[in-house]
Amino acid sequence: MPHLPDHLLAGYRNFMNGRYLTESGRYRELAREGQAPETMIVACCDSRAAPEAIFDAGPGELFVLRNVGNLVPPYEPDGEFHSTSAALEFAVQSLKVKNIVVMGHGRCGGIRAALDTTSAPLSPGDFIGKWMSLIAPAAETVSSSTFMTATERQTALERISIRYSLANLRTFPCVSILEGKGRLSLHGAWFDISTGELWAMNKETGDFERPVLE
Repeated sequence: MPHLPDHLLAGYRNFMNGRYLTESGRYRELAREGQAPETMIVACCDSRAAPEAIFDAGPGELFVLRNVGNLVPPYEPDGEFHSTSAALEFAVQSLKVKNIVVMGHGRCGGIRAALDTTSAPLSPGDFIGKWMSLIAPAAETVSSSTFMTATERQTALERISIRYSLANLRTFPCVSILEGKGRLSLHGAWFDISTGELWAMNKETGDFERPVLE
């Protein structure tokens, strides 16, 4: 019995015979000198919205953090386990990234769970429910709107949650200080899985707009 599923081994074989062959020098450089990405992406762990594929990134270009709903919790140095905060701390303090992009996406299961208050927890721990409660106030407001369809409510919360995460990012002293000095830039983006469209958040208005591609 193989140690890994067959499709993963087949994919690895293709990687070694394809991309690794053409970029082996880059991989050796990264192994020797370490990583130095300029951009951190906070994305959802949804298998359909991989940042490296969407932005056609090579090895070492992006520092990617993925969790359910692409959420960033507020700064809470309480001694508990905080994987998202730990990754953020490492990216900002050690890697010294210049950009942080919070990227949401359409048809997000985590956002759908935040809007659906009738479903039973997936387990007694209800880890998803607890995690998505970070945006509970926004979810309650959006859910109460009877003028929007279910699809419109989900898209609205997907984009609002990005603003929530950006606001929470600024509660981290290392982020707010560096942003104030112009050494760190925060961005919001939303990806439509169905059409491949990418929408970027206007920093002045908060609106999501299609970027002009040269």
